[in-house]
Amino acid sequence: MAMEIFVKTPGEIAKMRAVNVIVAKVLDACEAGCKAGATTWDLNEIADARMKELGATSAFLGYHGYPASLCTSVNEVVVHGIPRKDVVLKEGDIIGIDFGCFLDGYCGDSARTIAIGKISPAAQKLMDATRESLELAIAQCVPGNRLQDIGWAVQSHVEPLGYSVVRSFVGHGIGKAMHEDPQVPNYGSPGRGLRLKEGWVLAIEPMVNAGTPEVEVLADRWTAVTKDRRLSAHFEHSIAITENGPFVLSRL
Repeated sequence: MAMEIFVKTPGEIAKMRAVNVIVAKVLDACEAGCKAGATTWDLNEIADARMKELGATSAFLGYHGYPASLCTSVNEVVVHGIPRKDVVLKEGDIIGIDFGCFLDGYCGDSARTIAIGKISPAAQKLMDATRESLELAIAQCVPGNRLQDIGWAVQSHVEPLGYSVVRSFVGHGIGKAMHEDPQVPNYGSPGRGLRLKEGWVLAIEPMVNAGTPEVEVLADRWTAVTKDRRLSAHFEHSIAITENGPFVLSRL
């Protein structure tokens, strides 16, 4: 099927900014609840309540049968961890929380990895490197750059530090649907791929592992874990490409 990349008007980008502000506020509420003793289901309840308070509807709940409004990915879980009442956060854990919602016909999507209390230096370094790689990728989101410049920004930052880039899951275009063209891998070759155009909106989401890049999906058909069960970190923002450079829609 031919790729179809939707160019957003300034008015559409304004609507996407509004929904992504809600995403950021929901993630802030979830982050405040990320404490030892809380369950990942508690975080889902926080997300659900805050989302409804702000007038949005979930992008995740019911998506291909997904059973929650939030993804909660603890330690070796890369992405798509399902919130559960029996998964209790403990001191030293890291958790990736990923949230998306709709408002006025447009979708917002963002993720962040959060430390639970005092974490190991190794876990902190992995989180820092992943967050830094996202910022470097965002900086590439200017008209005329190439799509693979984004992935190369991630890959070239984390691999020299001894980490690996997950290749099984990628970022994506976003707009009236949560997943639109083009796919946005977190690896690539500089100067290659489609030319970035003003009006594109991309969800860029590096997933970086402490060990092997390989992942496996558990029996629930959602939860993706590192094959070697070492730690993984995940950060995501929705970014509009504008004539003035990248506009991070999901940052308050």
